Amino acid sequence: MTQSRLRILIEPLVRRCLHFYWRFARGMTFGVRGLVMDGQGRVFLVKHSYVAGWHLPGGGVEVGETAREALCRELHEEGNIVVEGEPQLHGIFFNRHVSRRDHVAVYLVRSYRQDSKPEPNGEIVDCGFFDAAGLPEGTTRGTRRRIAEVLQGGPVSTDWAPTEGD
Repeated sequence: MTQSRLRILIEPLVRRCLHFYWRFARGMTFGVRGLVMDGQGRVFLVKHSYVAGWHLPGGGVEVGETAREALCRELHEEGNIVVEGEPQLHGIFFNRHVSRRDHVAVYLVRSYRQDSKPEPNGEIVDCGFFDAAGLPEGTTRGTRRRIAEVLQGGPVSTDWAPTEGD
């Protein structure tokens, strides 16, 4: 069995176990994601080792941490990106596919510094900037929706990916 096939089979089980734990440890899960755009209009995406597809970088907001602090920490950890300006809140989304209590704040980041591309590690297996018109195969539905909302200026959904899981 290939590693990607194994990940597809195990991923839902791991996600359910984590959210079962979080149900008792936390009343609600709250995460952040950064839609980081470079001067050429390209978007920074990451590919995790533990979940399929390409995603906006981000993660959970820890106890005692603000959403902005979590965003800055996650962008640095996942992309070696240092936020220099003030990120703009794009929206807060209900991610019902992950859990009935999961919410994600998405920030638009245009002012940042990335001195070098990070090396692949145990969490991030690949990352990079991609043209929004040519996103890599496997870019998740929710990620595509957030990018389209920002770039095309259309209506902003309140659901992360209302028509299909992400």
